[in-house]
Amino acid sequence: MGVCFIAGAKDKAIQNFILDEQTVYVIPVSTNRVTTISFPGPLSAIDAAQASIDPQKPAAFLIAYKPGTSFFSVRAEVKKAVTNINIRWNKQTYVLELVESDDPLLSVTFQIPPENPALAQAAPVTPTRLLALLDKAKAYPLLRAYHPEAVADVDYRNYEREPRVVDCTNYAVKIEEAFRFNPEDTLVFRVGITNKTDKELVYAPNGFSLRVGERTYPQSISDASGSVPPHAEAPAYFAVTGTPDGGRNDISIKNDFYVILDAHTLEPAAPAAPAPVQSTEPNPETNDDESP
Repeated sequence: MGVCFIAGAKDKAIQNFILDEQTVYVIPVSTNRVTTISFPGPLSAIDAAQASIDPQKPAAFLIAYKPGTSFFSVRAEVKKAVTNINIRWNKQTYVLELVESDDPLLSVTFQIPPENPALAQAAPVTPTRLLALLDKAKAYPLLRAYHPEAVADVDYRNYEREPRVVDCTNYAVKIEEAFRFNPEDTLVFRVGITNKTDKELVYAPNGFSLRVGERTYPQSISDASGSVPPHAEAPAYFAVTGTPDGGRNDISIKNDFYVILDAHTLEPAAPAAPAPVQSTEPNPETNDDESP
């Protein structure tokens, strides 16, 4: 098995914070960049001063938010502007102070404190439900176009403009799409597996794992063929649910992901040795007409 490398690195403009209702979070935002702020679940309310959700109404900050979702985006409209936004989530109020800056954060993800077992415990997700999530991920483009309410609470990321590739000696694994289903604490990935060799590439269909930072999460379900023809690419889906110890992972799709997959080429079977040929010619040393 060869050495693998992943494209992309963590950026200081992407930050994770632990939720604490006693903390005021200072978040720098820009006039020419968008900052997306994500919570572990759907927001109950957003209260803001000097902010508007209507681009036609002048305000110091412009907010983009769809009720029932777990995230919103914000951009400063005025230089040196400062305001606060109060977020109501899980029966608590969290205070964010927005500050216009030339060095903004582009993604902020709030996470549940790991020491709070009441919130960190993941609800059981059945195999049937996991299959349904895979189906929803596969149908996401159609659902978003014709039934947007069905995927309103799904966090989605497309990697077309920012490829994430695990490059190995004989094969490569490219993340193409990522989906987060927060109620089930499940991430679904669509990946493309490329075979660089002139031999068939094989792998265990249930052998996907996901590395995020220093932690590794095994798959909870997958839809994969287990093989890739020579010099070809094959799609696969896999999901990660919760943590190995049964808690919630609350992993944002803004993270850098490393897909772990053990694959190897299949050596062609050696041709079978030809069977010995039985002679049908009579033996000249024997004469059936002679009598003893």
